[in-house]
Amino acid sequence: MRAADLAVITVPTDDDIPAVTSADLLGGQSVLVLAPHPDDESLACGGLLAAAFQRSVPRAHVVCLTDGAASHPASKTMKSAELAALRRQELYAAVTHLGGAESDVTWIGAPDGDLTVSEPILAAILNLARTAGSGLLLAPSPLDPHCDHLAGAEIGRQIARRLPALRLCFYPVWSRWHGGGTAPVPEGTHAVRLPTAAYRPMKSAAIAAHRSQQGLLIDDDPDGFEMPPGFASFFTERDELFFMSDQGGQP
Repeated sequence: MRAADLAVITVPTDDDIPAVTSADLLGGQSVLVLAPHPDDESLACGGLLAAAFQRSVPRAHVVCLTDGAASHPASKTMKSAELAALRRQELYAAVTHLGGAESDVTWIGAPDGDLTVSEPILAAILNLARTAGSGLLLAPSPLDPHCDHLAGAEIGRQIARRLPALRLCFYPVWSRWHGGGTAPVPEGTHAVRLPTAAYRPMKSAAIAAHRSQQGLLIDDDPDGFEMPPGFASFFTERDELFFMSDQGGQP
């Protein structure tokens, strides 16, 4: 299903969205976050992850779906395999800033820009969710204008179908940025807002750990990806938005 095929409701402003607590969202259970690329977990979910990692058990787990190696394809100083390794280390550092550890990350390593919904990927995530006893599954919004985000959303849907006890929740990244803070709400979901002021120093450090995406490490690919000006602070300073499936109950 394409993003354009979905009916949407435009959310006016953050203040119009009901606020919930991390306890409301987590429900005393572990959370599993599907990140299309290294950095999506910190940008969209860093506050919730920090709250989850502050508990002893159950905790949180981040599944990075792609290797992130396509961000600077023309670089001669940073080859694809080297960039994938670098982005993996940046992800570990980011999760550590949020209070987690390397063991709280699973690296799927699918090709950046070519993520597909495959049985091996689904099986690996299903095994993680069952082993961790995850109660909340976070996936990228199916309305984010990026192919890997769309595939990640579909992976989230298929996992939730196979594990009906999981509460499925989507998070916006690019759709929120392009909307200037507003974001379209996928059909069959409702928006909630997590106030993140208490976690912003940790979230800021986690986002800053993704240095390769902020023009700080690779300077020989003028067409390579770089977070737009204000992008990091935008996601640091705003509360987090989540779109809860109407099939999964409250919040």
